[in-house]
This record gives sequence, structure tokens and C-alpha cells, in this order.
Amino acid sequence: MTVSALHTTSEHAHQFRAEGFFVLNRIVPPGDLDTLRGECQRFIDERDREMDRLGVDKLDLDRRGSRYFVHAYGMSPAVERFLSSEFMVQIAQTALGDTVYLFNEQYVVKAAEQGMPFSWHQDSGFIDYPHRPYLTCWIALDDVTEANGTVYLLPYSRAGTRDVVKHGRDEESNDLVGYFGHDPGDPVIVPAGSIACFSSTLFHRSGPNTTDRVRRVYVAQYSAEPILSEDGSQPLRLAEPLLVEGKRVS
Repeated sequence: MTVSALHTTSEHAHQFRAEGFFVLNRIVPPGDLDTLRGECQRFIDERDREMDRLGVDKLDLDRRGSRYFVHAYGMSPAVERFLSSEFMVQIAQTALGDTVYLFNEQYVVKAAEQGMPFSWHQDSGFIDYPHRPYLTCWIALDDVTEANGTVYLLPYSRAGTRDVVKHGRDEESNDLVGYFGHDPGDPVIVPAGSIACFSSTLFHRSGPNTTDRVRRVYVAQYSAEPILSEDGSQPLRLAEPLLVEGKRVS
């Protein structure tokens, strides 16, 4: 199956192989964008209620009123339809080839005037054993700028590696950190509905949200094969087949 020109081109595929990413501007259908935004607020409200129940202001990587990392899969049929849509599968195919599995997903939210930065890391740095690199689709639910904490990407040619490196834990932020160089990276400045598509071995970071409005992102991740637990006994997260050897899986 060839790459469709509807959303992506062979140039996008080439850039992904060469530098580890490509960006699609204002590409998410308006109806899907509205759905993702509405579900985002619902899950934030639920997370705050859970913190209330536990009497805490920090839960895992979440910080009340500052930043949130919340999952929708298994709790939102509408989001699940988006994740498995022809639209998203075709984008994933551009980067991964003719076999695509849904691997993971989450909302990443930075509150107005409080959102914390997130340090340089590779998504594969969160899996501390060998695995095949996967695809991250960073979907902007709001217009993103340097001021509101957009993502910064470090192309392979400037990072000096396309391999996974060992990450260390920052004691203050609890972030995993894998790059300590001086390159600031390239900010992704795009309107809502745009998608930054990058490899799990690409270094990226984000700054704080210094504006008076929330900055919301939905992250969908896909793999070319199931990513299993270290002992190989079960999927690490999700392993939903969507496209196998160029054929859609119903």
C-alpha cells in the first residue's frame, strides 16, 4: 500500500527517516478536535476529584492545577474511534510502514501561568530494555507557542544519535532526562489541530506555560509491532492491531 497524499507524502516519510520527525499543520478534522477537547476537560476534572479523595496535590507525574498526564483509552469510545480512524492510521503508516499497532495514548496538559516544563527526553527512554522504536503523534488541542509551553524537537543530525540513551531521574521534577547538551531544539509553533509526528528516539522537551490560558495536547503512540513487557509475556501497554501488511484490521 502506498502512502496517501491526502494527509502525508513521501517527503514526510523521508524526513521522518532522516531527522526523526515531520509536522502536519491544521490537519485534525474540526469535529475530532472538539471531541478531544471535551474529553480532556472531563478527565482533568476526574483527576482532581481523585486527588481530593486521597487528600493530595500530587499524583504520579500530575500536579494539581499545574500539569496533567491522563489516559482516555478504555474510558472514552469517542477517543478510541479517533485513535483507530483511517485518518490516524494513514499518518502512522507514513512513519512505520504497512503494519501499525496502537501502543499508548495520553493527554498532556499545562495549566495557565503554572504549567511546569518537561525535560529533554526520548519516549523510548521510559522503556529500559531493548524494543523497536515507535511513533509519537503530538496533537495540539490549542494554538501552541513558546510562551505556552510548546514542544521543542532536536533533529537526529544535531542530537548526534538516533539511538536510545540512558536517562536519569531529576529529583526535583521527577522527570527522566536524557540530553544535557546546549542545543535548544526547534520549537513547534502551530495552530490547534496540528500534529508533530516524531520517533520515540527523538529528543524533545517542553517549556512552562507562561500565558493566562491552558495548553492542551493529546498524544497518540503507534508501533510497527507489539511492544511487550521485558519478559515478553504480555503487551507493555496496548497492542491493538490497526493495519497488518497494508490491510486494515476491523
